[in-house]
Amino acid sequence: MTKNRFLSSTLMITLSALAVLNEWVMIAVVLALTIGGLYEFFYMIKKKGIPIYSYTGIFIGVLIPASIYSRFELTRNWELLFIVVAFLIILILQFARKDNSNAIVGIATTMFGVFYVSWLFSFLVKIRLLLPDPEGMKLLAFILLVTKCGDMGALLVGSRWGKHPLLPRISPNKSVEGAVGSFIFSVLSAVLAYQWLPASAHIPIWQVGMMGAFFGGIGQIGDLSESLIKRDCGVKDSGKFLPDAGGVLDAIDSLLFSAPAFYLYISSVL
Repeated sequence: MTKNRFLSSTLMITLSALAVLNEWVMIAVVLALTIGGLYEFFYMIKKKGIPIYSYTGIFIGVLIPASIYSRFELTRNWELLFIVVAFLIILILQFARKDNSNAIVGIATTMFGVFYVSWLFSFLVKIRLLLPDPEGMKLLAFILLVTKCGDMGALLVGSRWGKHPLLPRISPNKSVEGAVGSFIFSVLSAVLAYQWLPASAHIPIWQVGMMGAFFGGIGQIGDLSESLIKRDCGVKDSGKFLPDAGGVLDAIDSLLFSAPAFYLYISSVL
């Protein structure tokens, strides 16, 4: 591990711990990472020559976690209304453009970026607010630990024993051994953090292990999905906000899939 990667990892771990402990830090970190992730996503898309609405997309993307945190709810299904309004705004901006080439691709890609980065990442806020503290803190800590330990397991095992490529056409550095290591680390971390789950959920210990495997696996799919986007855009790292760590998107990609899945599961159990 390089010095820059160590510093970037230490920064993210510190911010994650503070976000778990304090709501204000949590929403500030989520907003900052949402802005950074959207900026990196739109930057990669621009390299493909697609006419997107990056600043409008970032503005809309910030409103999603902010509105969830403020418990804003204009209508019962306000999220659907929000998406429709956002689509109309981008469509109106397209009307003002002189060049209509790739208009559909530009509008669709902008909306996808908002959905992929902002909406999926905002489920961390929903998890934190699902139960009053300290239960809400523990739920957020649980999914962060399970997901990121899975990332760590994939890195440690893959770099040491990885010999069989997992999906070389998408991510040549990922191995089958690393994927197995990710599963093992996620299961172990879930079992160790068993007490962080609310007692009212009545989840047996064997099911917690299954949860670790499932959410760890979902996190790997999120990691591969971001690798697919980078490969399509022809870039190695999504950005340089976190030196030697691949960028903001590389840091949060696994959470983009595991957080929504965990929220839907734990809210249904509760």
